[in-house]
Amino acid sequence: MSGHTYLERERDLAARITPKVAIGGVPVDAMLVPFPIACFVGAMLTDIAYANSASVQWANFSAWLLAFGTLFAGLAAVFGLIDFFFGTRGDRPTIGWIHLIGNAVIFVIALFNDFVHARDGWTSVVPTGLTLSIITVILLVVTGYLGHRMAYVFRQDSSR
Repeated sequence: MSGHTYLERERDLAARITPKVAIGGVPVDAMLVPFPIACFVGAMLTDIAYANSASVQWANFSAWLLAFGTLFAGLAAVFGLIDFFFGTRGDRPTIGWIHLIGNAVIFVIALFNDFVHARDGWTSVVPTGLTLSIITVILLVVTGYLGHRMAYVFRQDSSR
């Protein structure tokens, strides 16, 4: 053991992950991530509106938001995987693996939620679709926090 604490090791590993696909120094996956976040949060809000009003247009909004959110999440995942696996060689930080697995779980839940929302009528949203939307947003908060820690906090701390 080289005398480094776990946190120091994580910071060193996170600092070595450099974006492989970037525009103007900004990773492409970081540019795409706001779209699924906005779409999945919007889908949860429109699911809540549908559950409270039974106006079918809210269910339509949810289905479209989920479809576009899943599309952009898939695109962001492709570029994120390229950066994660084909960037600087060496160990990957644990926080990076948790972030990656969490985002994969979000993608699978959102894809399943797409199929749930493809059903007709009340059951396309209540209760399963709404529940999946809420779970998706909660997981987005967790993985967003982890991604922020990995990309900004660890990198800034290690550059001092």
